Amino acid sequence: SVHRGSGFKSRLSTLVYDQAHEIIARFVGADPDTNTVIFGKNTTEAINKLSYRLPLSDDSVVLSTIMEHHSNDLPWRNRARVVHVGATADGRLDEEDFDRQLARHAGRVALVTISAASNVTGFLQPVHRLARKAHEAGTRIMVDAAQLAPHRQVVMKPDDDPEHLDFVVLAGHKMYAPFGTGALVGPRAFFLEGGPEYPGGGTVHVVTLDEIHWAGMPDRDEAGSPNVVGAMAMAKAAQVLMEIGMDAVAHHEAELTAYALERLAANPAIRDGDPARAADRVGVIPFNVAGTPHYLVAAVLGYEGGIGVRSGCFCAHPYVVHLLDLPEEIRDSWKARVLAGDKSDMPGLVRASFGCYSTTDDVDRLIEMLDVAAQGTYKGDYRLHAASGEYVPAGWDDPLRAYFSLE
Repeated sequence: SVHRGSGFKSRLSTLVYDQAHEIIARFVGADPDTNTVIFGKNTTEAINKLSYRLPLSDDSVVLSTIMEHHSNDLPWRNRARVVHVGATADGRLDEEDFDRQLARHAGRVALVTISAASNVTGFLQPVHRLARKAHEAGTRIMVDAAQLAPHRQVVMKPDDDPEHLDFVVLAGHKMYAPFGTGALVGPRAFFLEGGPEYPGGGTVHVVTLDEIHWAGMPDRDEAGSPNVVGAMAMAKAAQVLMEIGMDAVAHHEAELTAYALERLAANPAIRDGDPARAADRVGVIPFNVAGTPHYLVAAVLGYEGGIGVRSGCFCAHPYVVHLLDLPEEIRDSWKARVLAGDKSDMPGLVRASFGCYSTTDDVDRLIEMLDVAAQGTYKGDYRLHAASGEYVPAGWDDPLRAYFSLE
């Protein structure tokens, strides 16, 4: 393992692991002399870590939004009072409400926490402008850059810049690395102010029966044997993205998104075809097909079109409910059914996501299969599984083991 042995494999692992920290710092533009990179399992763990490391009291306010992934909402709820800034009718951040809430809770806001790009709509947030406002109010900002990182350059800005991002979290799997690795980037001095939220091997300099002397950063907050291969893969993915150039990625995805939105707009059965929105979003498009349940649309795309999409609420229930503009009685009824184990009528959307490898041919295939779903001309006799809400073709024998199995 790293930092623990004099053997060749240990020395090599240590070298690669330390390099991974340096590369991720470079990827987000963090000053390595004043900031630290902490690796963990994912963005969820990174945000939970910060929620326990941030000094909070019963009177503290964490200013968030209704647009957040649950991972940037739930970790704060047991630690402080979470105030959710609203969204406009079309799903964008209500910045006027942000200003109101920041002023209303002046002196109590311990942190502003917001996603740089929505995992549901792909809408980009003015994080640097919000950072300036947060700093003027005497607080810090954390930016969930999981959805942004593979699509746009993440820029923390210099520490003394009024628009500096104090904390940034990333997800390796969103950046084309394997699952199981995420990162938290933030001020080294901040993390040196206290002990880790969970201690263990590698987090200390000296331990006696009466004393604990914590290690420096990032060791203090990376307890136990780390996922060296995961960190290495995440760093390599960051290197490749930097070599391609995030401006080139952004240009390609903007053209592809505009093309997809234009084609979606041509079908009156599909909601959310608005080409004008291509410039202010990453390559994520949510939609619904009129008269066809979102889970069924996803099933047709997957089983018959070979197209991988996700459907549902995308771990962002409040935001999706807002986007769908559901009346209160409908919200209450589906919530009761879901809690009773029936997801057959759970509201949601279908989400198509583009990567730097996606092409217009991929979009054309998506549109072709959406026409099939909208017209009801799909081949399968789909059966609803109420417990999951998913549709599966009757008699379907999934050939998964032919592709991969551990036995």
